[in-house]
Order: sequence, then C-alpha cells, then structure tokens
Amino acid sequence: MKKTEKHNRIRKKSLAALLAVVLALTALFGSACGSPGGSSSGGRETGEQTIPEESEVPMSPYHLEPKTSGYQPPEFLDAVFNAQKAEGTDEFAIDLSSIADGYVAVHTHCDARVKFQVTKDELTFTYDVVNDKDQIFPLPYGDGEYAFRALKNISDSKYAVLYTCEAQVKLTNEFSPFLRPSQYADYTEESDCVKMAKEFAEDAATREDFIAQVYLYVTENITYDHEKAATVKAPYFPEPDAIMEEKKGICFDYASLAASMLRSQGIPTKIIFGYVAPDDLYHAWNMFYTEEGGWVLVELAVNEEWNRIDLTFAASHDDVSYVGDGTNYVDAYTF
Repeated sequence: MKKTEKHNRIRKKSLAALLAVVLALTALFGSACGSPGGSSSGGRETGEQTIPEESEVPMSPYHLEPKTSGYQPPEFLDAVFNAQKAEGTDEFAIDLSSIADGYVAVHTHCDARVKFQVTKDELTFTYDVVNDKDQIFPLPYGDGEYAFRALKNISDSKYAVLYTCEAQVKLTNEFSPFLRPSQYADYTEESDCVKMAKEFAEDAATREDFIAQVYLYVTENITYDHEKAATVKAPYFPEPDAIMEEKKGICFDYASLAASMLRSQGIPTKIIFGYVAPDDLYHAWNMFYTEEGGWVLVELAVNEEWNRIDLTFAASHDDVSYVGDGTNYVDAYTF
C-alpha cells in the first residue's frame, strides 16, 4: 500500500497534542447513530422468550510488557470455526474448542431467524446470527461457567430453544476476547484495514504513537453518514473494509473500524454501546488499554486502565464547549 501525503502528514503531528485531543473528545455528545446488529438481555429463561435488556459488564486492568525499540505488535490473533470440533444439530453448530482464547464460533443452516445467547451468571448477550456463515462471538465476562443457547424464531418476537450447552471457561489471557476478530469487528489478516494498521504499527515509535495514527486516520478520513443513521435497521453488521472504501459511516462503523485496526496489532479494544447525557442518546464508542497511558484531562483519569475514545464525535469536530468529565457516558453493552 503506497503512503499518501496525508498519511505522511499524520505521522508528523505532535503526539502529545493529539493524545490531549483524544481525551478531550471522550466526553463530547451529539446525534444518536443507529442500532447495533444484536440485542442484549439479562437472566436465564427456558422455552419461548421475548428478549429483554442486559446488565452492565465490569472492566479489569491489563498489563503489557514495555517495548525497547519502537512498537513491536504481537503475532496476529485469528478466530475460526472448526467444523470437526463442533457440536449441535443440522440447523445449528457451535465450536467450543477456542474458549480459552476468549471466543466461541457458530454456524447455522436454518429456515428461520436465529439468535445466539452467551450467558454467565445473570448477564446475557443476545446476538442475531447470519445464516450459512461462520461467526465469532466473544466471551466478555472472564473466567467461569458459561451457558450458550441458540433460539429459533417461531412468531413475531417469540423464540424457542434450538440448542443449549455449557462450558467452564478459563482464559489464557483475560483480555483475549478483545484481541481477536468477532461479529462486530469482522476482519482477517488480509483485510485492507489490517494492512493499513500494520503499516502504521511498523512506523510507530510507541503504542501511543500507533494508536494516535489510527485515531488520526479514522477521524480525518471517515465522515459521519447522517442518512444511514436515520435509516439503518437491526440487525446491522459493520464491514470495516467497506467503511474505509466508502469513507463514511455511523458510530457503530467508527467503533468497528477502530477496534479492527487496534486489535489486529495487539491493542486490547472494546466496542461499547451505551448512552450519552444529557439526552440519553444511544451511541457506540471504543475503550482501549495501554499501560503507557498516563494522561489526565479535566476529571477523566486514564492511568493504567481502560481509556475511552470516541471517534465519531472526534471526526465531527463538534464544539469543544461540550467537553465534560466523562461522566455523561453510561456503558450498557460491551463486545
């Protein structure tokens, strides 16, 4: 991939100033930007059900080893469906062979709409499933006993249980679910977004430098698609490479593209859905982690913990008078 003048200019910008902007924009608020591809629910039920809402997921610190000579991203981490190791029925198959790596993989061949649930304790994520396609779903709740259910639509919002199973999960790395592709961050090692991220990483002096280059690329090249925001319907699944090509998207697209680029080069990154005050606007953003982060702006401290980054509002160049202390963000669903 050839480096453009804009690409070169991105690298020359002051990193310190950039990181201040990243943090300043974490508390901006603006227009809502469409619904995610799936829904979330809390608690366990059997038989038919209507999907309710979900509880908030706690977060944890992640410690990275310091680098001595520029940013050295780890080996690319993929996620795949292994049909030989899968269990299930003719309509639904689930591969549990990679739960230690933070994900499960499923494949459906069904004549009705199917939803897939990942449950731990009283917390549940409910996803829409694309028929006849291998799909990856993260295990965002850490170690413990998980229950998995496939639900087949029988009428309107009513679903019947198609298949269930359970597994005891012990992650090799507690942040593995946020370092690999998934349904909401759908990329491969050959994706254009990954190739560009790799180019940024190769030139980066530090992790922060790499994150800064991704931040600048997305905010300077992707514009907000108001028409799409007003018309998008669930289920919706972002395509990071298509977003790059079209150079526009909604908040879910920004979050998906950023997560794909950062994860592919070893930066643990979450896709967060939640609400932004004062109007409780439904929104999507990212949280990434790097131990070197030690900046404090307004009342938002981000030293050695998950850092909030909202590329949608950063790209829109909204009035900085909207900058707050970060408390106007309410996390609802984590992927």
